[in-house]
Amino acid sequence: MIVILHPEVAPESREYRAVLDYLAHKPNIKTRVHQEVGSLRTVTEIYLIGDTMALDRAEIESLPGVERVVRISEEYRVVGRHQDDTRATGFEYNGVRFDQDGLNVFAGLCAVDTPEHVELMMRALKTHAQVCTRMGAYKPRTNPYSFQGHGKQCLPWVFELAGKYGIKVIAMEITHDKHVDEIREALERTGHPTGVMLQIGTRNTQNFELLKIVGRQREFPVLLKRGFGITMEESLNAAEYLASEGNSRIVFGLRGMKTNMGDPHRNFVDFAHVPVVKRLTRMPVCIDPSHSVGSREHAPDGILDVLHVTAQGVIAGANMILVDFHPVPAKALVDGPQALTLEELPYFLEDVAIAREAYEKRRSLRSRFGNKA
Repeated sequence: MIVILHPEVAPESREYRAVLDYLAHKPNIKTRVHQEVGSLRTVTEIYLIGDTMALDRAEIESLPGVERVVRISEEYRVVGRHQDDTRATGFEYNGVRFDQDGLNVFAGLCAVDTPEHVELMMRALKTHAQVCTRMGAYKPRTNPYSFQGHGKQCLPWVFELAGKYGIKVIAMEITHDKHVDEIREALERTGHPTGVMLQIGTRNTQNFELLKIVGRQREFPVLLKRGFGITMEESLNAAEYLASEGNSRIVFGLRGMKTNMGDPHRNFVDFAHVPVVKRLTRMPVCIDPSHSVGSREHAPDGILDVLHVTAQGVIAGANMILVDFHPVPAKALVDGPQALTLEELPYFLEDVAIAREAYEKRRSLRSRFGNKA
């Protein structure tokens, strides 16, 4: 059960203390307080854990300061959609809106290599009115002898270049809790020229201690990628780990499943789960076509597989695209063979726009037919 307070009820108010005092006297009930910080208002949500079926919903809703009560019928208490649940399905960060209705493109380098390549990438993004990118500073690799990323040494100049070219949000994978501190320190040292979305990669989806630590910080939103060898339920529970610790600004990423059934693609493309995640949870959904396909192969129609796959996810309602580009793919230190070139950026963006228009037309068609379809 979730008790949602009126936005004007502050933690130091009499109404706030009265609600918590009322709940504290209920047997077998524990409370956990979350604050949903939006661009216009902050909403306090009190999560009740225990024998909530014995509680009188109407009685709680009659308390001063209580806006409404939501009974939880699904396993995902914080990120899930529940009956009569009208809570927001997104958030705003550094001037960029992330929700289940919009679409943001994060084109960029899988791994940061040189300042020259990073600047070329960001200049191209600005030219095409893009304000988000991906930049990998920390790279978990299967082979211990492979390039592991430049780490904290590259953060200051990456952030400064982002500010120079108007990049508002950088998706950046972390593999250790110390990386959060390093990113925070680099942003402070450079005057906060940009924002960072912390990325939890597929190998760390069940690194529960990392999830807890990242969930406790409220400064950065999180892109959580689906685990490559676990079920959807297990991956959504990983998102619940983050949210249960206090950070519910989460985007859920689909990046393909590790199985030979997906051959010759790098992973079995799972973008049909875009609407499933949106139905089960309030999280925006990201697709990662580059790591799903893993190559620049194309069909007889001449269209790259990575573009076909991107279109599939966008037409299904994806809200974010994480895609690899590089000024010189042959010189990329990670995943060069799958990277698109800067010359292909306007083509990619226009192809995405076509797919997005198709999705909007499908939504409009559904609205016109209503319950008759």
